[in-house]
Amino acid sequence: MTITLRSFAKINLGLYIGPLRADGFHELRTVYQTIELHDRLRVRVTPGEGVEIRCADERVPRDSTNTCYRIAERTMAALGASGRVVVEIEKRLPVQGGVGGASGNAVASLLGIEKALKKQLPGAERLKIAAAVGSDLPLFLVGGTVLGVEHGECVYPLPDLPATDCVIAFPEIGVSTPRAFTDWDLHVTPKLTASDPSARMNEFGRTITAWLSGPTGTGGLGSNRSRSVSGAPALGGGRVGNPLLSLVQAGIANDFEQVVFPQHPELHEVKSALEQAGAKYASLSGSGAVVYGLFGSKASAAKAVVVLKKRGIKALATKTLTRKQYWKKVLV
Repeated sequence: MTITLRSFAKINLGLYIGPLRADGFHELRTVYQTIELHDRLRVRVTPGEGVEIRCADERVPRDSTNTCYRIAERTMAALGASGRVVVEIEKRLPVQGGVGGASGNAVASLLGIEKALKKQLPGAERLKIAAAVGSDLPLFLVGGTVLGVEHGECVYPLPDLPATDCVIAFPEIGVSTPRAFTDWDLHVTPKLTASDPSARMNEFGRTITAWLSGPTGTGGLGSNRSRSVSGAPALGGGRVGNPLLSLVQAGIANDFEQVVFPQHPELHEVKSALEQAGAKYASLSGSGAVVYGLFGSKASAAKAVVVLKKRGIKALATKTLTRKQYWKKVLV
């Protein structure tokens, strides 16, 4: 049986970089948001052994460096299953774009293997496997609007917010995340005092807390609190109007812009172009190179795409995905 899945992208609604930890990772705070743009995967388990990755895009690795390859091995072992896993990737999302393309592909592979074998891992085991493969993977086991802490792998569902129109700009640039972190440590960290990194983490926390505690008509962080997939209390709340826009307009930003924009000034120009085209908020996603803008309507987003394309900037209009929409659309 071949299982066909959509592998959705994400954007980062703010990303704060904290101090370098003893394990070699930076402390991070971010809000992930899944969006409708996606790759398409076909997964099947055949007689034999090993993992086979197929993709027409030459930039996608086909060996054990591929996240799909690594998660397939771990998933098969965890399920106690045997067979050869074949993953075909129809690549539509940019490689090294900052929208979690490879991470989403890996989680879709995990879900496809489960479906093909008619077996399912417990939620906690899924999260453990995903986090072992990469920091961005667990968010795709939640979907919608997701708080990411530690080095991004600890995830907490935020309120299932209404879909928001957005424009995703795809500059033809590859940005290396390890290089971006190195540049941060070389050019930004020395300028900070010893207490600044922790203070920034606290600042992000205060912004999120204020946003969650705002009026919603649903009681904010009231007594009706569910549990997150990671076992922690799910968060609730938001503000009146468009809660997603209210969150980003509360002052959160992407720290990577401080080091990526000087290296790639054309990305800053793309952000400015989105703002000039009417974006309520624009930002680099992850370490880039994708830059996105949030808009108040479908018409304004479509108009912005036309404006950007006239400037030679590849762009697509899309929407954010609620958690419910995410899980409804994963399987094709």
